[in-house]
Amino acid sequence: MNRRLTIIEYCRIYKVEPEFLEELEENGLVEFGTEKSVKYVLEENFADLERFRVWHYELHVNMEGIDVIRNLLEKQAHLKSEVLELKRRLGFYE
Repeated sequence: MNRRLTIIEYCRIYKVEPEFLEELEENGLVEFGTEKSVKYVLEENFADLERFRVWHYELHVNMEGIDVIRNLLEKQAHLKSEVLELKRRLGFYE
């Protein structure tokens, strides 16, 4: 079973405003679960939320910037895996 925290618990522990999490959700950057009308964060989202928290609160990046950075990192990861696949294929012909 996945560990999860309610939004209120997450905000208290990680010292973020609930509005920050709401903005992330509104911008499609993260999804929260809901049970009995209580929103919660699943453990699998903790790493992304920590990254977004640092970018926003420590580096002062706005929501649009967070989205751009996330998209660029996803593209970089995709290109990296594509390069590795091409190297693997090239090795076949050498």
